[in-house]
Amino acid sequence: MAEPALPRDIVLLVDDSPEALGFLTDALEQSGFSVLIATSGSAALNIVERITPDLILLDAVMPSMDGFETCRRLKANAGIAQIPVVFMTGLTETEHVVHALESGGVDYLTKPINVDELRARIRVHLRNARSAQSARVALDAAGRHLLAVKGNGSIHWSTPQATRLINAATGSDDGLDLASKHIAAFMLERGRLGPARDNLLSMNNGGGQAALQFTFLGAIGADEYLFRLTATNQRADDDTLRQHFSLTQRESEVLLWLAKGKSNRDIGEILGLSARTVNKHLEQIYVKLGVENRASAAVRAAHVLHES
Repeated sequence: MAEPALPRDIVLLVDDSPEALGFLTDALEQSGFSVLIATSGSAALNIVERITPDLILLDAVMPSMDGFETCRRLKANAGIAQIPVVFMTGLTETEHVVHALESGGVDYLTKPINVDELRARIRVHLRNARSAQSARVALDAAGRHLLAVKGNGSIHWSTPQATRLINAATGSDDGLDLASKHIAAFMLERGRLGPARDNLLSMNNGGGQAALQFTFLGAIGADEYLFRLTATNQRADDDTLRQHFSLTQRESEVLLWLAKGKSNRDIGEILGLSARTVNKHLEQIYVKLGVENRASAAVRAAHVLHES
């Protein structure tokens, strides 16, 4: 019995030239890739809403929406921002190359395209993208509160745990946008002061639930910088609740978020727990607090935190 064929990598080819599309499609398919075709930037944006390619080959010069603007819009979509974009251009001036990279491209090829060079560069960028994705998956699985930003403070990627913590702490579904503004100011100041700049950034949104501390861990790539997140006053509150009610660390964390008005589902997402595990912790919390329901537990916790 024949073994099932391995899935082919999908390349989205974006070019307004029928001749270029025909030539490149043949070359890519002969190299073992599946090819999606878009003849404009807007068509490419529509395609990625339905199908996620593994790599995008993007013509720089197109009517209406050029490749640079197309790339910026692709990178603004968090769901596809990590897909490598390789520009194809006949523009070889340094400013155009810089423009391509600043728009979010990882590389560029000059026209006319050399097929052997095209294959080699595609395979390198696919391999790099998989390595980066594997690292992010590992971080996600480890429950790490990490996010990476670009030099201008814009969010490059964020682990789900970090996103949930930011949203919970700011009391907003747009917590990453709020964080990005603080980080942008931090990066600007750090660039001005250099190594003398403290590596800690604190963020306390007036309407939020907790203060966040961002620890700058350093550069992890070209224009990519890593931060670790902690909820600074959450730890102090955890300790207060744990000591007062003789709770375990996890029970104190669950009770803290309960006191902040979070639902069981929210608590599970923030702490990386299943709904069943949250319920089990709550059962133990009710016993230790001598209460019968979540409302009473929240009141008792809030009273202790207010007095501390």
